Amino acid sequence: MTADGLRVVVADDHAVMRAGVVALMAAGTGIEIVGEAGDGRAAVELVERLDPDVALLDLRMPVLDGVAATAEIVARGRRTRVLILTTFDTDTEIERAVEAGAIGYLLKDTTREQLVAAIHSAARGETVLAPRVAARLVSRMRRPAPVALTTRETQVLGAVADGLSNADIGRRLVIGEATVKTHLLRIFAKLDVSDRTHAVVTAMDLGLLPRRGDDTTG
Repeated sequence: MTADGLRVVVADDHAVMRAGVVALMAAGTGIEIVGEAGDGRAAVELVERLDPDVALLDLRMPVLDGVAATAEIVARGRRTRVLILTTFDTDTEIERAVEAGAIGYLLKDTTREQLVAAIHSAARGETVLAPRVAARLVSRMRRPAPVALTTRETQVLGAVADGLSNADIGRRLVIGEATVKTHLLRIFAKLDVSDRTHAVVTAMDLGLLPRRGDDTTG
C-alpha cells in the first residue's frame, strides 16, 4: 500500500467490464488501479512486475483462466491477494478458485461500495465472499457425507438381511464371531442406528444393499 492507497491490478477479457471497474475505483476509494490485463497470463506478468496489493481477476479469460492465474500468483509467493470477480457461482467454480488460493470470490452484481470494501478487506488478508457464494459454501458443508460400507461390512450386513446369526455369519464368511460383532458395531456407527433391523432397512434405503425380493428372475 502506498500513500495514494491500495495498488490494484484488474484483469478481465472484456474491455468494457475492465473500464467499468476502473471507473468505480475513482477518487475517494483509497484504491489506485496500477495495471489492466485482458488475459490470465498478462495478469500474472503484471503482478510479477508491479507487486500490487490486490489482483482483481475474472474467472473466464483466454490464455490462462482466473483459477490458473491465481494458482501461479500464489505459487510464486507474491504478497498480492487474489480476489475473483465473476458472473459464475457454481460449486465447482467456487471450489476451484478457493483451492487455487483466491482470498475472495465476488459476483459482478456486487455494488461499488461492496467491491471497494472487499478490496480493502482482501488487502488485509481477510476472506471475502459474496453473500450468495457464502450461502452455497455453507449449504455444501452442511450436506451429510455419503455413507460407504467396506466390502466385508456389506457381506456381513447382507448375511444379517438373510436372517443369519453372528455365529452363522462367521461360518459363512470364515471369520470369528467377535470379528462379526466388530463389523456390526462399525456398520451401526456409519448408519447411525442401534440395532440389526434398522441397519438393514437403512442400508436398503440408501442403496447399499439390494432390497430382498428385488432380484427376481424370469
